[in-house]
Amino acid sequence: MLPELGGSFGISPATASTSLTAFLLPFAAAMLVSGTLGERWGRSRTVRLAYVLYSLSCVAAVLAPSWGLFLGARIVQGLANAFTTPLIMAALAASVVPEALGRALGWYGSLQAAGQTSAPLVGGLAAEVEWHYAFYGVAVVALLLAVVGIPREERAAGRARATLRSALRPQVLRLGLVAGLGWGCLAGAGFLVALRLADVFALDSGPRGLVLTGLGAMGILTARLVGAAVDRVGARRCVVVGAVAGGLLLACVGLAPVVWLVAVLWVLAGIPSQLLLVGVNALVLGGPGANRSGAVSVVQSLRFFGAAASPAGLPPIYHADPLAAFLAPAALLVAAVPALVPRRP
Repeated sequence: MLPELGGSFGISPATASTSLTAFLLPFAAAMLVSGTLGERWGRSRTVRLAYVLYSLSCVAAVLAPSWGLFLGARIVQGLANAFTTPLIMAALAASVVPEALGRALGWYGSLQAAGQTSAPLVGGLAAEVEWHYAFYGVAVVALLLAVVGIPREERAAGRARATLRSALRPQVLRLGLVAGLGWGCLAGAGFLVALRLADVFALDSGPRGLVLTGLGAMGILTARLVGAAVDRVGARRCVVVGAVAGGLLLACVGLAPVVWLVAVLWVLAGIPSQLLLVGVNALVLGGPGANRSGAVSVVQSLRFFGAAASPAGLPPIYHADPLAAFLAPAALLVAAVPALVPRRP
């Protein structure tokens, strides 16, 4: 909906794209502390308030009379959203036995992938009529989620003492780097695939978009199976397998001589992307320490910082040498990720 958004405020689509940055940067930065603060305030209460604030900021975005105020509303949206994801994941982990954690996270990953894959379609359809409808729709959904809430946690004696230091343990930071590298080098490389499809195979935007949705669609289909594999063979093994397989598939995407092979390889990359995501989440949520919300919050923050760094760091490499732009992140996945994953939870 960026062209429609730009037309409404009298700006270019390129300028309108800064609304994505206005959302994502506060979102990723606030997640460094949101899990710890939410653990101290109470998960259920914090998530409900965050959804209400998100809903209000959506309405503020629609009513904003200027581009600056619209960006301000987007910043508030990012801050509010940072107080939902890690706390929901911690509540999920607390609601299942450890032996079923992988399967629960697999279900979560499948539904999350479905939302991320369908959101551009729903937003685009809304923009066909009026872009404001997309924000009104999200505002209504956020209010409904605030009513539904999440399971109330038992009051823990040490909850109020949850500190950022308890979340910033070396093993948590290493898992955060794994998440950042995994998401930035694999799922975040979708724009590289789009560039290659346009430059080498001269595909229009419609077919390019169809190819790119393949990774998310495969994630929807396989996340639950990946979760079961995490419970069976262990989260660390799944992360390592996902990194190596993802790196090899990404390198092959850069080498594939025909468009149908690029599409098939990118679809298959959806499996290792889920192995990385579900495996890392299982390692951090199944590890020691009382401040699970804070730990998963730090990991998710570094994951999104990695995703944000990919579009900034890889285009210069692509313009210098298109193949190197695929081989460099592939090498990081194969070499760096297995070395960084802690051998203990």
